[in-house]
Amino acid sequence: MDRYLPHSHSLRKGRHSLPGQWYLVTFATQERRPVFLNPPAAHLACQSFYAESVSHEASTLSFVVMPDHVHWLLRLDGQLSEAVRIYKARVSAGLGQKIWQPGFHDRALRREEDLKPTARYLVANPIRAGLVEHIGDYPYWDAIWL
Repeated sequence: MDRYLPHSHSLRKGRHSLPGQWYLVTFATQERRPVFLNPPAAHLACQSFYAESVSHEASTLSFVVMPDHVHWLLRLDGQLSEAVRIYKARVSAGLGQKIWQPGFHDRALRREEDLKPTARYLVANPIRAGLVEHIGDYPYWDAIWL
């Protein structure tokens, strides 16, 4: 079981929240369980990006909900850790159980021209994972550029 626990304290080292900054964030389910193979769970995870409590901390630019993890491209309006905490809590509460590994990985994007290529890469995850052949066949993603 220890092999599934990230070194969340290490993930926080050097992390800064810069409002207005763009971030690509990734977080996983406990033990990488495929919680989001269940369509109602996946729909809840998708809808939660647009909940008022989440939107108060971050503006969602793009996301993809994979069976055992989530990628989220956002523009930060508040604190990064708080945005992720609220999102995870909302999904867990909606499912009635704790489903997430502690911690998350984030990468700040420095240039606006990196946003669309990053979003394209992000939403192509289901294709690379072999879940679908065409992104239009995978329902659990969104991007503001559509």
